Amino acid sequence: MEIRRPRGTQDILPGAVEAWQTFEAVAREVFERANYEEIRTPIFEHTELFERGVGETTDIVSKEMYTFLDRGGRSVTLRPEGTAGVVRAYVENKLYGQGGLTKVYYLGPMFRYEKPQRGRLRQLHQIGVEVLGSELPAIDAEVIELGYSLLKRLGMRDMTVELNSVGCSVCRPRHREKMIERLLPHKEELCADCQVRLEKNPLRLFDCKNESCQQVLREANVPSIVDELCDDCRNHLDAVEGYLRAMDVPYRLEKSLVRGLDYYTRTAWEITVPNFSTVLGGGRYNRLVAELGGPEEPGIGFAAGMDRVLAVLEAQGVSLGERPPLDAFICVADGTAEHTAMAVLTSLRRFGVRCDRDYQGRSLKSQFKQADRLGAKFAVVIGESELAKGAATVKHLATGEQRDVAFGQLADRIREGGWA
Repeated sequence: MEIRRPRGTQDILPGAVEAWQTFEAVAREVFERANYEEIRTPIFEHTELFERGVGETTDIVSKEMYTFLDRGGRSVTLRPEGTAGVVRAYVENKLYGQGGLTKVYYLGPMFRYEKPQRGRLRQLHQIGVEVLGSELPAIDAEVIELGYSLLKRLGMRDMTVELNSVGCSVCRPRHREKMIERLLPHKEELCADCQVRLEKNPLRLFDCKNESCQQVLREANVPSIVDELCDDCRNHLDAVEGYLRAMDVPYRLEKSLVRGLDYYTRTAWEITVPNFSTVLGGGRYNRLVAELGGPEEPGIGFAAGMDRVLAVLEAQGVSLGERPPLDAFICVADGTAEHTAMAVLTSLRRFGVRCDRDYQGRSLKSQFKQADRLGAKFAVVIGESELAKGAATVKHLATGEQRDVAFGQLADRIREGGWA
């Protein structure tokens, strides 16, 4: 029986993993330049965390979570998203007691049971940021700009920042009543999921991908949440827009944007690309910390699926990274040089030289071919004659030029890239 990888997963092989490494390096640079620190949370948590934090009516909790009983009979879930775990860590470790803002970023695998498609897998990889401790609209603008800058630094084109507000505990109930009043006579025309949403969280009807449900919303003349905002939420949204204009972040107000998670309040936003829909999105969650047992601390963040971002970049013809070539390849001419070859190899690596050698007993001619295949700049030949004169034969593979270099000077000559 041939054992294959599970459906919805992928092997990231050498030759492809370099793009991931470049993505991660660029993200770390962008985030840390803005004073964000990395946080790492478990890849599984108690199921209750996601039921309470993400929301029982969301597709993630109701349809997509990998949930199972551990050996102690406790229900645990492979994390489907990053925010709930970060907030749990913030509360459990009392990071709020340190004073000031908590600004963190994370990256790693998430797990959702959904139909696999390009850029959307069952084991996906997310990268994201969270800021806890400020409700000022300026931090909303910073987080949005950070996501926009990350994608721009990676080389993504044709991005659209879509912005909205989903209100607060003051204006949401008023909007909810109007939605129920106008949609209840049309309940049977909605899909099964939206019939449940109508009772538990009507705002999420705007997030439904079923066109017939969107047609019902239009025909029932259901108001957008942004048209029903209280004064505080309206002022907050206006201020965020003002900051984005000052920061030269292009955006558009998208009244139907609500995002798919229950914890969002006020600012919600996405970055979309034609033919790929959303590639990065986030929002504000002012109640989540308290709901998970912490103090009344506001938060905001975003997440991007790394798989999806890389798929978009590939489609746009953007190449992120390639495997760097070797600086040198050690060619062992005969058995008398084996120990010296290993000593030279180890010494070069300790001096920062990228190098390798043959471990399959190939002939000297085949070793030169292997050095070429690996893109090595120099072939360093060590054999009986080289041992006798205390110097390796070093060949520049691009030019064919060849010199004798004393063993003690190899690292310097190779790092200099020449014979000077």
